[in-house]
Amino acid sequence: MVRAVQILFSLLSPYLPLHTTDKMPSVQEIKSIAIVGAGSAGLAMLKTILDLPDNTKDKLRFVLYEEREDVGGIWLPNAHEVVPPEIPETPLYPLLQTNTPRVLAYHRRYATKYNLLPHILFRHRILDARWTGESENGKWNVTILDAEGLRRSEFFDHLVVATGNNHIPRIPTWNGQDDWLSYTPPGRHHRELLHSVYYRGPKRFENLTVLIVGGGSSGRDIANQIVSVTNKTYISLRHESEVVDEVKQLPQIAYFTSGGVVFDDGTRLDPDVVVLATGYQMRKPFLEEGHAITADPLKKNRTNDELVTNLRYIFPLYRHILSLCPSYPPNALAFIGLPSAIANCPSDLAQSLFTVHAIIQPEILPSRPQLLQELEKQEAIVRQRGFDPYVRGHELLNGTSSDYQDDLIEFLKAKNVIPNNGKKYVEGWRRDIFGYNYLKRGWKRIEQLGQENEWLRGVETEEQWARLMARVNEWEKEWEEDNGVRYVRDFDLAG
Repeated sequence: MVRAVQILFSLLSPYLPLHTTDKMPSVQEIKSIAIVGAGSAGLAMLKTILDLPDNTKDKLRFVLYEEREDVGGIWLPNAHEVVPPEIPETPLYPLLQTNTPRVLAYHRRYATKYNLLPHILFRHRILDARWTGESENGKWNVTILDAEGLRRSEFFDHLVVATGNNHIPRIPTWNGQDDWLSYTPPGRHHRELLHSVYYRGPKRFENLTVLIVGGGSSGRDIANQIVSVTNKTYISLRHESEVVDEVKQLPQIAYFTSGGVVFDDGTRLDPDVVVLATGYQMRKPFLEEGHAITADPLKKNRTNDELVTNLRYIFPLYRHILSLCPSYPPNALAFIGLPSAIANCPSDLAQSLFTVHAIIQPEILPSRPQLLQELEKQEAIVRQRGFDPYVRGHELLNGTSSDYQDDLIEFLKAKNVIPNNGKKYVEGWRRDIFGYNYLKRGWKRIEQLGQENEWLRGVETEEQWARLMARVNEWEKEWEEDNGVRYVRDFDLAG
């Protein structure tokens, strides 16, 4: 699930305006661009195009397709509950620990303020997209199911995929799992195993024994919500971590038997329900349907340069954005919003700026072999930090998310396509927040004390918000140290 704290930090600052320059060349021929997805990534890309000078923008034909009825992406709630194998339109649940209506309203206001809506076709689902023609002279043939249920095809020079990463659940399996599911002891709740994407609230878990698998944001949030109503709540983690006090931690699952779950240390448990907070597969179904990407979960290297997803990592991509598949030009297929462990709204805009300029000024890009060499260097850095890039995927290394965004913008400045204003793209306070491990607990204590209005008085500008966050973090740190409170890392902070 999206880290709520990162969303909050993103919303504290509006999207930065697109910087243009008098040296911006006019596009010599009409270029067509299809954007897929009206969440924060797709809206950022659309606004970036609309911010171009008129003599450039007028040479572009662009449209954004959204399969749902409104903007917002995963922040647009489900109209109805579904059961497997149908997948919910969003993993959003009513008690998600963030101000969901505010986030959704922000997307709507943003789309209205910048006049994005006339360029969005709602209830238009992309069924498949395939490249037709030669590697340097072709187009994307995009098949669309429109709002009236009619199927049609459109052709585009450039395809921008901004469909989010939290849709198709990653569901691990264990030996003996089917045996456990097929037998429920007399008098017990019918055994269940479900992914967190189907979680909608704690009520269905009342008086049950529940095992949660996974300690990410969703796993910890669900544990926090259900622990007061369950008979007992357990959480299975790869490494020991800080979780809710009343929740018992267990190691990884080794296997199932008809009598229950066996863990790596030999511990046994027979829960009523197993909730898999195990994340999501990196899948783009309409690209798979069009044979533009191959899904191979065993793939962990580039044997050729076809576009592949191993369900964790899409490769080869330049800077997590541009596909380097040789079947089409390097700027023909772009992904916005793949990186995680990052404040997504500013990152989406930085990626959009990079993508737009790569489309209208393809000459700024090095050759494909050079782009591949840079990708190999980046993957080598990940390995040096002790991770496999083909497993870690698009999760940025801790401490690198700000540099990632800055590097995208500095590249454009170095190519003289946007002005060099001497400032970093990521403001200082945005870098600082990743060290604010006391901020969330501090604000929670302020709310408990009923002091919100006192702290918020006079806070209006971005600079004032930045100072407020620093003050709250330091205030809480001093209080916890003075009162002997055991330090707890805020796992929602990563960047």
